[in-house]
Amino acid sequence: MSLSNRSFLHYRPDSFALVVVLWLLVAPRMVAEDDWRQQVRTDVDQHRILEAQAVVEGRLAEAPGDMEAHGWRARLLAWTHHWPEAEAEYRLVLEKFPADVDTLTGLADVLLWQQKYSEALVVLEEARTAAPHDPEVLTRRARVLSLLQRTSEARTEFQTVLSYDPANRAAIDGLAGLTGVSKYEFRIGEEADFFSYTQNAQAETVALTVHWNQRWTSAFGVSPYHLFGENAVKFWADAAYRFHQSNWVRVLGAGANPQDVVPEGEALVEYGHGFQFSHPWFKGLESSWLEHSLWFRGAEVVTLSTTQIVYLPREWTWTFAVTGAQTRFTGGESDWVASGSTKLGFPLLRRLSGNVLFAVGAENFALVDQIGRLSARTYGGGLRYRFAEGQYLTGFVAQQDREHGQQQTSVGLSYGIRF
Repeated sequence: MSLSNRSFLHYRPDSFALVVVLWLLVAPRMVAEDDWRQQVRTDVDQHRILEAQAVVEGRLAEAPGDMEAHGWRARLLAWTHHWPEAEAEYRLVLEKFPADVDTLTGLADVLLWQQKYSEALVVLEEARTAAPHDPEVLTRRARVLSLLQRTSEARTEFQTVLSYDPANRAAIDGLAGLTGVSKYEFRIGEEADFFSYTQNAQAETVALTVHWNQRWTSAFGVSPYHLFGENAVKFWADAAYRFHQSNWVRVLGAGANPQDVVPEGEALVEYGHGFQFSHPWFKGLESSWLEHSLWFRGAEVVTLSTTQIVYLPREWTWTFAVTGAQTRFTGGESDWVASGSTKLGFPLLRRLSGNVLFAVGAENFALVDQIGRLSARTYGGGLRYRFAEGQYLTGFVAQQDREHGQQQTSVGLSYGIRF
């Protein structure tokens, strides 16, 4: 008979009483510990992040060495965009539990959001060593590799996940989205405009976009126009720089031959900032502010615009913009005209997405159209189909009803390839 069995069969009454007393002292403490965990989970499930943080801080005041509470503090700090503080908490937990996969992936996410891609990859290597077949680890590693423009390695990693789990949606979408990290994008397009009061018009566009690295992007293009009996050719170039996490700035310059239908010169400056939210209905927001100057023969237009793109669940987006345009005609007074537009984007099928739009007062700023003088309403929609890796087709149709009974119908089609 083992020693433990002998002790059980020959217990002393006073020893049993001692066990009962110790249980009565310890049990309430254990229940209290379970209470704070359950309360945090309940608050998080109901999106009461501040309340959850208060519970965690209360627990840490009682037990500063509770690594589970430190882990919760790290998650809550990350969800409220206090990324440096969250990073410090995750590293504190890893000092005690260096192979904890949840903590490693949480730290990798925080590093990723701070655009510390190389550091995030190092952490994910440690997580992969601890859990070689964990799809969460592998898909995160693939995303970071794609951001580092190590596309072939990212593709291999996504394919590895699919070999374990063929229906893994994150890996399927990630593999399909790898085309977005290609360095070059070439696009050609055609637009036709049908007017009820004058001859029809058309325009073509040929453009090349270059993603030099994670921060710099530039684009170059040429657009021939055939409008109102005149021909024009516009050349343009722009450059965008992304800095400090979610901020970017873009500048554009353009010029065209002398004529009366498109601007002979253009200059544009844009600044934007992105926000992330933990709200279930609002995943993120991109806000941008833009100043655009256009010089025609005999007129000058300056527009001030703000655009908001709201990222909704299930890949839906809602975009709305407000523009104020000041027009100065030679020998005349200047005035301001406001316009606005809104667009709703949504997925349809795996490779197909669509959008619908509505605009009031939005014009294309052509001198023959009498810029700034017309009132109009525009209705339209479009489709985008990704039919092969790195290739897509987009199309749109719009109907503009102007004052004085004038109408304009526009249709467009473009093809793009990334390589």
